[in-house]
Amino acid sequence: MRVSDFGEIETELSRRVERIVWCTTATQMPDGRLRSRILHPIWEGPRAWVATGRHSPKEADLTANHYLSLSYWDPAHEQVYAECISRWEESAEEKARVWRLFGDTPAPMGYDLGLFWPDGPSDPSYGLLELSPWRIELSSLAGLIAGRPSLVWQPAGDPPLNARANGG
Repeated sequence: MRVSDFGEIETELSRRVERIVWCTTATQMPDGRLRSRILHPIWEGPRAWVATGRHSPKEADLTANHYLSLSYWDPAHEQVYAECISRWEESAEEKARVWRLFGDTPAPMGYDLGLFWPDGPSDPSYGLLELSPWRIELSSLAGLIAGRPSLVWQPAGDPPLNARANGG
């Protein structure tokens, strides 16, 4: 079932990502091959934030192609798939705000970013990725067996192509 109102999936999306926490992420390397890794995004409505090394392999991947895919899965076979466009956040104010968001959010979603960046949000190696999904799918094995279709959210209009790009 397709919906365009994020409110129709928000509660279930939150329930799943707060239980699963870690997701597999796929990016495309500059040579065109795919690379997977795990990430710990924190969601804020219809967008997610990822605190990560600013000069990690992700930087080269996302400079070449700013799209990435998130996949959450758990042993109960509930899945979340989010197809996103990424953007590096450069604003010192927003980086500090999201730093506090990670610190103020209860575990397991929140955690102390100072474990990785002891100099705080102004640490030059602290990178902040904003992920803006253009499609989110919620599916489950139980739903499949029961004949229920996946719930797919896409905002009205075309998927973003370059509106929030990294400049890459």
